Amino acid sequence: MIRIAPLGRALAVAAAASLALTACGGGEDSAAPASSAPAAQSSSAPAAATAQGDGVLTVGTLLPQTGSLAFLGPPEFAGVGLAVKEINDAGGVLGKPVVQIDTDSGDTSTNIASQSVDKLLQQKADVVVGAASSSVSLSVIDKITGAGVVQISPANTSDQFTTYNDKGLYFRTAPPDVLQGRVLGDLILADGNDTVGILALQDAYGTGLADNVQKAVEGGGGQVVEKVIYDPKAADYSADVAKIKEANPKAIALIGFDETKKIIPELVKQGLTAKKVKYYFVDGNLSNYGTGKDGFPKGTLDGAKGTQPGAQVSDDFKAKLKTVDPNLKDFNYGPESYDATILTALAAVAAKSDAPADIAAKLQEVSSGGEKCKDFKSCNDLLSAGKDIDFDGASGPIEFNEAGDPAEATIGIYEYGADNTNKNVAFNTGKIAG
Repeated sequence: MIRIAPLGRALAVAAAASLALTACGGGEDSAAPASSAPAAQSSSAPAAATAQGDGVLTVGTLLPQTGSLAFLGPPEFAGVGLAVKEINDAGGVLGKPVVQIDTDSGDTSTNIASQSVDKLLQQKADVVVGAASSSVSLSVIDKITGAGVVQISPANTSDQFTTYNDKGLYFRTAPPDVLQGRVLGDLILADGNDTVGILALQDAYGTGLADNVQKAVEGGGGQVVEKVIYDPKAADYSADVAKIKEANPKAIALIGFDETKKIIPELVKQGLTAKKVKYYFVDGNLSNYGTGKDGFPKGTLDGAKGTQPGAQVSDDFKAKLKTVDPNLKDFNYGPESYDATILTALAAVAAKSDAPADIAAKLQEVSSGGEKCKDFKSCNDLLSAGKDIDFDGASGPIEFNEAGDPAEATIGIYEYGADNTNKNVAFNTGKIAG
């Protein structure tokens, strides 16, 4: 049983058991803050330009085709593609089909994201869906919002976006890491681990989530005996693991991306096996590693657990995503990408405009407070009838707050078996504030 909101924290969590297979891990890393109202954070960035609509809603994607989060790309592209198809099948927006332009976000080791944003701005994108990586979003958010264009990420989780001076143009359908940090910290303690070591990659996602996990552990009476912030591009992690080993924790929270494939063997080599210390993963590395040539030896991750933002993905929605990409095996952030696209289209309908500023001004309105609806056609019909709507999507209720963050969200809990793949064991839904 997961301990909910220790020390009076206002995390109201309802756990629901499930046996659905998890998608490969990884919501993303560091990102710029989100704010649909003027941000509290000061910034020297120039005022946003006023992008004009041309009557055609153009959705650009800035999602990973290459780089350390490329495994997240297929479900995210499929989510956007499915949404655009459903929107256009229902008559489009403002009487015209929505245009989709796909680009690669790469990762922070390249300049691909900046080049892709230039391309999208040149092609008059009204909305940019992405990036997946918080760090990548941080590198381009000023360019996007400075051009007066809406940015909406399906996977940014860094707390930085909540107060970022984004000129009211940045939103996200994934929750900030304050919620995942609470759930993971509570889970670690509930499993009987009162001493914890944290291994986290050095970027906004890694350090931010590590801080939130530490706060939850210590707030619940546990102790973080060592926190190591590592270089994700390092050739070797032996020294990092040695520091954790010396601290002798009962549990290790590993907050990273693809480099996890190198860190796990080093943990095993130094005697920190899953039988001796409990492993905990996060969305960035909650992958089905498997066995054999491309996986780990059988039993390497047996009993390890992890957390992943997002509600249960229904079999029906998975089947719909596969109509866009029949090769899909993972579904991480596919629902959030779908919802981001549907929401921006509904905001354009409500505003009767594809001008980005007009869309941004309606996003909070179409996500909360009105008549519930769950797909573009039914929501669009309600808007056409002059009714206020509250879109609840494939990823759950969104309800943007004043910062452009979801006001509440769901975190899934997963557990690995001897085959080094994971299955969902619960879903926790809670308010972000608290």
